[in-house]
Amino acid sequence: MTVSPLRVIVLEDHSFQRAIAVSMLQQLGCTEVFQAADGAEALAVLARVGPVDIALCDLRMEGMDGLEFLQAVGHAGLVGSVIISSSLSEQLRRTVRQIISLLDLELLGDIGKPLHYETLERLLKKQRSLPRTGAPPEPQEVLPDEAQVRQALVAHELCGFFQPKFILETGEITGVEVLARWRHASGKTLPPTSFLPVLERCGLLDELLCQQLHEGLALQRQLRGQGHDLDFAFNLHAVQLANSSFASHIGTLLSEYDARGSSLTFELTESGLLQAPQTSLECLFRLQMMGCRLSIDDFGTGFSSLQRLFQLPFNEIKLDAGFIQALAQEPRCHAVISSTLALGESLGMTVVAEGIETDEQHQYLLNMGCTQGQGYWCAKPMSGGDLLRWFQGEQQRSQRA
Repeated sequence: MTVSPLRVIVLEDHSFQRAIAVSMLQQLGCTEVFQAADGAEALAVLARVGPVDIALCDLRMEGMDGLEFLQAVGHAGLVGSVIISSSLSEQLRRTVRQIISLLDLELLGDIGKPLHYETLERLLKKQRSLPRTGAPPEPQEVLPDEAQVRQALVAHELCGFFQPKFILETGEITGVEVLARWRHASGKTLPPTSFLPVLERCGLLDELLCQQLHEGLALQRQLRGQGHDLDFAFNLHAVQLANSSFASHIGTLLSEYDARGSSLTFELTESGLLQAPQTSLECLFRLQMMGCRLSIDDFGTGFSSLQRLFQLPFNEIKLDAGFIQALAQEPRCHAVISSTLALGESLGMTVVAEGIETDEQHQYLLNMGCTQGQGYWCAKPMSGGDLLRWFQGEQQRSQRA
């Protein structure tokens, strides 16, 4: 076996189990394996030997326990990844996994006890594919300044990418979500995190949305001419709802592109509902009067009350992708999704599951009674031209079938 360059520290207060862990790691080619009986001793070891790639960590120990140790090394760059090896209950370990995700630590695995050679070998292979601890940090990308973002908006470099929504059972496409991307002059496509904060700070979100609406409605009309009658969904920020002329502007655009209000959906994040001014209710009401649909995005990540959900005239709940991606590993996610599906049915609201990436997730959701979804399992976000070609390809495949 090729000698692994990985540096590992084992935290385990039971001497026999600690010896077994060290022996397994050495057999797997780890020549630098350090050990400690509790968190305080482990910190002293790291102060002496420097950063390690992996901490194989029990949680319940005398003195400084495993969680205290992880909090001490989190954000400090002393540990790259963590393997939990503990006999604590699944519920407690789940909480620790969530804490680890907030500490800039990579969770390689939660393998319980006793240790198994094959499992440990698999996790070491996984670690080798990650950046090494102590390696020079990747140069941070410098975010564009206000002048650059303004120029990109004027030059129409901030454009729409389109991700289909689909029926889980049949794969039929029911609509698309319009997502903002920056087609930079360098040839890169930049995500919204690189420019949306600047637009929001400068009060330019309405200008971006206006461009997106023109682009989206033109593409929608083109698709309608090809026989694809699709709903187009646009993202709204809470501050935009305070614009008293917003609804009338939407009405003007619908007339310009000969579109029905029912062919548009406006998505507002759950956390954004709390920031929305009281006057937003009038704006939402007027949009619904025109037939537009309203959707609560990233549902389950904010703190909106059921009363708020009842007060606002929404038609759709979009379940946050995090619940879908953790569905197989986290039993509580099943309960959250089931409850949201029941809530949507009770309130007469469509529930769309975001972030569907695998056949397993797709089948899980189907079995739970979810009918609509969005995610890489069906299609990634794409440009308008790519969306047109994608539909042409789908049509050709259905004709051959």
